[in-house]
Amino acid sequence: MLLPAFTAAAICFAGENTQQQKLDQQYQSAVADYQSGHYAQAAARLEPLLPYAANSFEIHELLGMVYASLPDGEKAIEHLKTAVQIKPESGEARTNLGATLLRFGKTEAAGEQFRKAVDLEPKSYDANHNLGEFYIQVGKVPDAQPLLQEAYKLNPAAYDNAYDLAMSDFLLGKLEAARVVIQGVLPRKNTGELHNLLGQIDEKDGKFVAAANDFEAAAHIDASEENLFAWGSEMLLHRTYEPAIAIFQNAADRYPKSPRILIGLGLALYSRGIYDKAVNAFLAAADLNPTDARCYLFLSKAYNSSPLQADEVVEHFKRYAELEPNNALAQYYYAVSLWKGKRTENSNVDPGSVEALLKRAIALDSSLAEAHLQLGNFYADQREYEKSIPEYRRAIDLDPNLADAHYRLATDLVHTGQKENAQSEFATYQKLRAEHLAEVQKEHEEVRQFVYSAQAVNTERP
Repeated sequence: MLLPAFTAAAICFAGENTQQQKLDQQYQSAVADYQSGHYAQAAARLEPLLPYAANSFEIHELLGMVYASLPDGEKAIEHLKTAVQIKPESGEARTNLGATLLRFGKTEAAGEQFRKAVDLEPKSYDANHNLGEFYIQVGKVPDAQPLLQEAYKLNPAAYDNAYDLAMSDFLLGKLEAARVVIQGVLPRKNTGELHNLLGQIDEKDGKFVAAANDFEAAAHIDASEENLFAWGSEMLLHRTYEPAIAIFQNAADRYPKSPRILIGLGLALYSRGIYDKAVNAFLAAADLNPTDARCYLFLSKAYNSSPLQADEVVEHFKRYAELEPNNALAQYYYAVSLWKGKRTENSNVDPGSVEALLKRAIALDSSLAEAHLQLGNFYADQREYEKSIPEYRRAIDLDPNLADAHYRLATDLVHTGQKENAQSEFATYQKLRAEHLAEVQKEHEEVRQFVYSAQAVNTERP
C-alpha cells in the first residue's frame, strides 16, 4: 500500500481561523499517531474532523489506511472508496483501495482498482508494479510479466519489482531472461533469495553444478529454512549424500520443528544406507505433521530395511491409520508394519487384524498393487494358495514390473503343481531383477517429487 505525504496536506476546514488551526493540528497529530503505529488513537482524532471536512480526500484516505491497520476491513474500504470518489483520477488512491480490497478477500474488486490505476497512469512505476504483483498473487503469471517488465524499464533499480520479474520469467520458462535480471540486481543487492531463485533457474536449465553453488551461496548469506532446504535438496537430487546429510543435519539443528527438513535428513540417511537413523528422522517428522503422507511413504521404506524401533514405528502407522481412516495407503502401511513387527519380534499380533487392514486398503483403492501383493503374501504364509494366487495375479495386472509379485506367484504355482507356469513367472522375475536400475530410478523419482512438492508451498517470497 502506498503512503501519501499526509504531513504536507492542506485541508479546508469550515469555521473561524482559530478553529481551523485547532482542527489542522488535530489532523497533524492523527498523522503522527498513524506513522508511529498508534492506530486507534489516530482514528479517535480523525473521526471528529469529518463533520468539518466531509469531502476531504486526505482525511478519508488516512482514515481508510488507519482502519486497514487496526484492522477493520469494512470501515477501511468505506473510507478509501470515498477517497476515490473525491479524486477518481488518482492512481495512488485506487492502488490503496485495491490493496485493501485484496487484503480483505475482495480479489475481483481489487483487480479492477489496480487496472484502473494503470489506465490512469500507464507510465507509472507504482501502477505497473502493483498490478503485476497482484497478477502474480492470483496466479496469472502471463498477465503479470509485461507489467513487471514495464515497471522494470521505468525503474530498473527497484529490487522488489526486479525479483518479481525474474520469478515471472522463471515460471514462464524464460530462463535466460530471468538470469539476466538477477545478475543485473546482484551487484547492487546481494541477497539469499536472489541466489536461491538463481539456483532454481540453473537447476531447471540443467546446470547442476552452478545450481549447487547458487544454493550454497544463498544459505551462507541467509541460513533460512528455505535456503538450507534448497541446498540440501540439490545435493540429495544429484546423489551427493554425504554433503546432503551434513546440510540437513545442520538445518535440523537450526529448525527442529520443520517436518520437511527432517524428511530431507531421513532421505539422505536412507539413501546412504543408514537406516536406523533415517527411521528416527522420519518418526520425528511424523510427530510434527502426523498426516503428511510423504513422511509415511519413506518411513515404510526405511523400516523395511531396518527392524529397529518396531514398537514406535507401528504406533506411528496406527496413529496415521486412525487419523486417515479413508486413506488406502494409511491402512496399508499400518498393516505391513504390524505384520513386519509380528515376524521380527514374535509379538502377539492378531493375523486377522493384518488381513482386515489389507482388505480395507484394497476396498478404498482397488488399484493399489502393493496391497494385493501383501495380501497374497499373507495368504501364502497361511498356505492358502487358492487365495494367494489370485492376489498375485491382480497385483501383476496392476503393475507388471512388480518383481516380487512374479516371484511369489511362481513359488505358489510350484506348490500347487503348476511348474510350467511357474517357470514363466520365474523367468519374468529374473528379467525384472536384471533391470533393477528401473526400480532405483523409481525410488529416485519419489525423492524428486518430495523435493518439488516441499518447494511448491514456498513459491511466494517470505
